[in-house]
Amino acid sequence: MTDTATIEIIAAKILEIRGKKVMLDRDLAKLYGVSTKVLNQAVKRNIKRFPEDFMSQLSWKEAQSLRSQIVTLNDIKEKASKRGMHIKYLPYVFTEQGVAMLSSVLNSERAIQVNILIMRAFTKIREILLTHKDFAIRLESLERKYANHNEKIQAIFEAIRQLLEPPVVEGKKKIGFHA
Repeated sequence: MTDTATIEIIAAKILEIRGKKVMLDRDLAKLYGVSTKVLNQAVKRNIKRFPEDFMSQLSWKEAQSLRSQIVTLNDIKEKASKRGMHIKYLPYVFTEQGVAMLSSVLNSERAIQVNILIMRAFTKIREILLTHKDFAIRLESLERKYANHNEKIQAIFEAIRQLLEPPVVEGKKKIGFHA
């Protein structure tokens, strides 16, 4: 799998919660190749490295809402095979800075490589959002600029249509043989 494809997969796992771009602990754990429990234990052992703007825990309402948005057929099959289909613990979410801090907590070669890809995914999302914002601003500017031009354009088309029609001349004698 190429870095670009991997970055796109990671970017799809970046969610917006409470107005911030974040990743779920379970998604990060899968990427790092550890269990969610191991990831969260490492974080708790180093809790001073994770202030509120780096990591937070979802409320029950947010977790339920998130589950209903993310459920896929694979998730259903996977969870149906396990005991119960409800979450036992509220998930943690990590901002871009929190994910960067995870690389110092999970000190493995895989953690380093995954962190690099995640940072690239966050950067790509930021670039896309800026591009779309610029495009939206330009489109709005054009709409304002040409808002009253619609009537003028219709008048121009009408004038062109009139020019394309041959003029009707009455009272002129037709030339040629008549039967």
